[in-house]
Amino acid sequence: MAKVLIIGAGGVGGVVAHKCAQARDVFDDVLLVSRTLSRCEKLQREIAEVQGREIRIGQVDADDVAATTRLLERERPAVVINVALPYQDLPIMDACLAAGVDYLDTANYEPPDVAKFEYKWQWAYRERFRERGIMAVLGSGFDPGVTNVYCAHAQKHLFDSIRHVDILDCNGGSHGKAFATNFNPEINIREITARGRYWERGEWKETDPLSVSAVFDYPGVGERKSFLLYHEELESLALNLRGLERIRFWMTFGEAYLKHLEVLGNVGMTRIDPVLYEGHPVVPIKFLKELLPDPSSLAAGYTGKTSIGCLIEGVKDGKPRKVFIYNICDHAACYREVRAQAVSYTTGVPAVTGAVMMVTGQWPKQPGVWNMEELDPDPFLADVARRGLPWVVEERAVAGS
Repeated sequence: MAKVLIIGAGGVGGVVAHKCAQARDVFDDVLLVSRTLSRCEKLQREIAEVQGREIRIGQVDADDVAATTRLLERERPAVVINVALPYQDLPIMDACLAAGVDYLDTANYEPPDVAKFEYKWQWAYRERFRERGIMAVLGSGFDPGVTNVYCAHAQKHLFDSIRHVDILDCNGGSHGKAFATNFNPEINIREITARGRYWERGEWKETDPLSVSAVFDYPGVGERKSFLLYHEELESLALNLRGLERIRFWMTFGEAYLKHLEVLGNVGMTRIDPVLYEGHPVVPIKFLKELLPDPSSLAAGYTGKTSIGCLIEGVKDGKPRKVFIYNICDHAACYREVRAQAVSYTTGVPAVTGAVMMVTGQWPKQPGVWNMEELDPDPFLADVARRGLPWVVEERAVAGS
């Protein structure tokens, strides 16, 4: 039995807290902390009602390394699950280093003042974590996270070499709002309005934002127009998949969402640099975040499904092969179980599975900093399916065969 410390009480943090509370056989002590104590108090009441279990709560500013370190030294958790903002990854990793506590997150670091996310900042911690004798697992959400593990499973069991990977992410659900984001609005909009990037034949290629699209048929949802984006799992998978020639990431957006985003961009509301308003500096995207619905408020009444997976082409036993490995998740079913919508659920459940792998030794402790595809996919996929994200391997026809 182990103690888990969860940092962050947003939509994903709520799912993580619920699912850790369910995992009575692994976590005998669940502590949820956030900068905003009222969020923790709400989740504490909700989990007592829905899961029939009391969790502990607290307050911490995750930007304050000293305060977070004191919390870790006092509580001595087996693992920290970081579901705070990506801006806070490095301060939390610093606190884990100081206290000697294992670390797991769901999204890579982003500097607050630059719309850029990549692993270089966290990979720079490898030697320090190795020397400290502690383990950090990066990106244990769905994408990144489960999609990385699908690729690892394919490399281990389905292919002798992998040539092409397309990661496909479709939210076929409806929350009924004119415009809202399914996770933190600031992070979501920065990601979507950035230039697209994909890796092909040893080099990165860039595209204008949302300028490349294709139609894919998503199981459980149907055909949807999908847009090429840059996503962080591409960076590590391009290094760790043998024989890879190309890897891309695609995501679906509705026409109304794209029109709102275009208008907001045209009037400057998606800017991340401060502007003066009545003598005070205001960052437009931060102000916009306060106007938009809280992603955790979208869950009640959310209908439809998400369909996310990896379309993988390669060679097995000298013959071309193509498979789609995917999960379908129902928004309404997620709400009934943990009072969340499926986008939060598909990110939160893998974080809990990753933490279970670490504290139970199903991933033997390896000091250092690791991406998901570098770890054994078999126990992870078995566990994440049991916790609510079953997966399917579907054979697809290979073009020209």
